[in-house]
Amino acid sequence: MAEPERFRLCSTCRKEIPFQGVYFVCSVSTCNRPRLGLFFCSVACWDAHLGEVRHREAWAEERRAPTRQEWAREQAGEPPAAAPEAPRRVVVAPPTSPSPSSSSGGSAEVPRDILIVVSKLKAYIRARTGMNTSDGVTDVLSDHLRRLCDAAARHAGEDGRKTVMDRDFQAILR
Repeated sequence: MAEPERFRLCSTCRKEIPFQGVYFVCSVSTCNRPRLGLFFCSVACWDAHLGEVRHREAWAEERRAPTRQEWAREQAGEPPAAAPEAPRRVVVAPPTSPSPSSSSGGSAEVPRDILIVVSKLKAYIRARTGMNTSDGVTDVLSDHLRRLCDAAARHAGEDGRKTVMDRDFQAILR
């Protein structure tokens, strides 16, 4: 049997995914069945696949293709030589606008990252209420948390401290 030239083809654009190259899979188990096996060369191709399916919650998982030898052993039914790496979760987030300068008068840009653990927030809301949580909630909560942190830092500064403490949050929430 001839040696394959590539690991797989992208399920969306049909671009070749080389051996030892990075590729992405859908986090939804129905997209990862052995007979279906969707593979994507980029997050953009994974995102295009979302238009055809109805996932409630999904993300792209980054994987690394095996070497040619590992692939041949796998096709022959032999066990893998080493345990595979844990997949890296890649979440596509909308671009955010630049943040205003910090309240301390500095001109450095403050990162506009999400400040909460999204999976834990969604699990909490579902456990308490049985409701789902929109992805837009994370930006709103992060902005609110930034305002609380800025106010607590001002309170600590007014007390002559350089450490924000729990009592600073308690003081502003009264």
